[in-house]
Amino acid sequence: MGASKTDQFSDQQNKIASIAKALGHPARIAILEVLLSKNDCICNDIVDELPLAQATVSQHLRELKLAGIIKGSVSGKTICYCIDEAVFKTLTDFLGHATIQIQTCKC
Repeated sequence: MGASKTDQFSDQQNKIASIAKALGHPARIAILEVLLSKNDCICNDIVDELPLAQATVSQHLRELKLAGIIKGSVSGKTICYCIDEAVFKTLTDFLGHATIQIQTCKC
């Protein structure tokens, strides 16, 4: 197996790439929209909102959590999910800076 070259990029670049990869599926965007509308919820709440099986929702929640986009806290036998505001700030800061750069570009 080849060596990973991610260590040749900054922590910020790797973080943005991880976030972008996790956001690269429409089901994950839909899950985030549910979380944003409810502030927090459990997997079954999301399953009730989307045309996806519980196992599929769980897999997508896992990917979002691995990327740090959402947080989960245990409440009894369930996990309550919510958006990680710090990660969204990282993403909006990056996109805001990119937008400014594009607007000032003479291309």
